[in-house]
Amino acid sequence: MRGKGTEPSVNDRYTQWKSLVPVLYDWLANHNLVWPSLSCRWGPQLDQATYKNRQRLYLSEQTDGSVPNTLVIANCEVVKPRVAAAEHIAQFNEEARSPFVKKFKTIIHPGEVNRIRELPQNSKIVATHTDSPDVLIWDIEAQPNRHAVLGASNSRPDLLLTGHQDNAEFALDMCPSEPFVLSGGKDKSVILWSIHDHISSLALDPGSARAPGSGGSNAKHASKVGGSNDKPADSPSLEPRGIYKGHEDTVEDVQFCPSSAQEFCSVGDDSCLILWDARSGNSPVVKVEKAHDADLHCVDWNPHDVNLILTGSADNTVRMFDRRNLTSGGVGSPIHKFEGHTAAVLCVQWSPDKSSVFGSSAEDGLLNIWDHEKIGKKQESVLSKAPPAGLFFQHAGHRDKVVDFHWNTSDPWTIVSVSDDCESTGGGGTLQIWRMIDMIYRPEEEVLAELDKFKSHMLTCSA
Repeated sequence: MRGKGTEPSVNDRYTQWKSLVPVLYDWLANHNLVWPSLSCRWGPQLDQATYKNRQRLYLSEQTDGSVPNTLVIANCEVVKPRVAAAEHIAQFNEEARSPFVKKFKTIIHPGEVNRIRELPQNSKIVATHTDSPDVLIWDIEAQPNRHAVLGASNSRPDLLLTGHQDNAEFALDMCPSEPFVLSGGKDKSVILWSIHDHISSLALDPGSARAPGSGGSNAKHASKVGGSNDKPADSPSLEPRGIYKGHEDTVEDVQFCPSSAQEFCSVGDDSCLILWDARSGNSPVVKVEKAHDADLHCVDWNPHDVNLILTGSADNTVRMFDRRNLTSGGVGSPIHKFEGHTAAVLCVQWSPDKSSVFGSSAEDGLLNIWDHEKIGKKQESVLSKAPPAGLFFQHAGHRDKVVDFHWNTSDPWTIVSVSDDCESTGGGGTLQIWRMIDMIYRPEEEVLAELDKFKSHMLTCSA
């Protein structure tokens, strides 16, 4: 729990941040959540208009049991760059919902939603983790909209992925090139499934896919959905393609290699980073011992440069590894340690737009944006204390732990982030959709030329 002594500093930091919103941001939407969401993901872009685009957003509601836990599909209006007026974006009420975020569909989820991942080839197909051994697969478009009231029965997943021997709560990924799903859990295993038969039937004909067991020859009827005490569900289930053993403790995150559906990595509470190749058996290809000085919470593989892997840990650091040279003297040897958080790092993700840029979020309430190419370059700083190497933007709009964030591939510098506000405000959460002003990340000479042009225009106007 956060001590009373630090509380004013969190509020002071927030007040200062809010005063700077018109200067630092091109656009920002603040959306108060009644219940915290532990995950937030962009779905497909729906349509484009002159000043804004409409896009799906996947969230959840982690309730106290007075109403059911839900998976929420929202429609989000994303205002285009250089459209929003600076004075407007800072005028929001923390307790209000944003007019830019509208709930579209509710799925009553069996147990709380810990993690949401969309299938890149068909982002209407979503996987979720709850406090159970199974991975739940949902066809978002085919699922009926439900009213989440106490006593309502759970929605029925379109498919259950079985194979874990203990709860699998967080580690979840979907492959960029094939309909493969990867998961890790408390049973210390990493598990791979191919849902090709199911996905093709779901994608081609959502109606027929509603029939239990319609998903191919290896589907069987599951006895019950994990995390639920309801009567047995009749969702078809699928057994794994491979089970990979090598961790000594809970697997906390997994990630496919962007260039190969057969290669993936995992991190866990044993402080290890492990690289796997499904073609070379069920044992680790490389096991990096002591990748951090504590539990590892998250991992991401660079989509632009497959040699670079990021990890985040309870030791408050983000580390960048080169897979060609992962260890030294038997322990992890990162290229760089990024030290800009004061609490456990919960999420790391590379930018879809620029190969050297990534974000990290942590229990300190900050979402840091880094550029590893800036390390070692001399930077003029007007601050009394120089920022950590590589850090070039700090999003301080959350007042409690930032549990998840996601870069928008359709609008690359737009980020959705979510905080679980239970410790700071006693409940709920905050969802923010934001885009820093482009002068922060564009090439310096380009920005200076634009400012010069603006200056001469101002002088002409005043003459």
